[in-house]
Amino acid sequence: MQRIGISSRQGTPVKVLEEQVRQLLAQRHKFDPADKQALDLDNNEEEVARFEGLFRGIKLFVSVIGVLTLVAGVVGVSNIMLIIVQERTREIGVRKALGATPWSIISMIVQESVVITSVSGYLGLLAGVALLDAVRYALEQAGGTTSYFDHPQVDVGVALSATALLVISGAVAGLVPATKAANVKPIEALRAD
Repeated sequence: MQRIGISSRQGTPVKVLEEQVRQLLAQRHKFDPADKQALDLDNNEEEVARFEGLFRGIKLFVSVIGVLTLVAGVVGVSNIMLIIVQERTREIGVRKALGATPWSIISMIVQESVVITSVSGYLGLLAGVALLDAVRYALEQAGGTTSYFDHPQVDVGVALSATALLVISGAVAGLVPATKAANVKPIEALRAD
């Protein structure tokens, strides 16, 4: 058995190593290094790069969908809070007539918005974790898992950051209705039907 020595440094591109191997074997076995049929070398570097690009694309796509879903949720909660403010115009007018500051009105509406967003987001997070547990259980019952999809789970850091993002989104969703409620004049609010 012959030993083949290829001098390479850390980080040498696979294409360069492939060419070194081709040159060395061509010299030892007396064939033309340009003859691609004389020696078939399997270089997976390009396929790995394609797969990494594909996964980057999928990650970007999922991120964009997540951001758009979050924006849609913020708009939805904001609309709900606008309706709540309209229905409670009289109550807000009474509060202001009794001395409530604009900040207390804004705080009340933003807190309600944060609670609505946090509760619904937390329920969604629980549903996602339950779905992942069901998938994990189904994979285990099917006789094992694949190396690509082994023990799916939600990272605690991701869950905590998602919860923080939900609280921030709820606050943002409540700002417009809250400022509208804070600008209500008490006399007009008491006349409202």
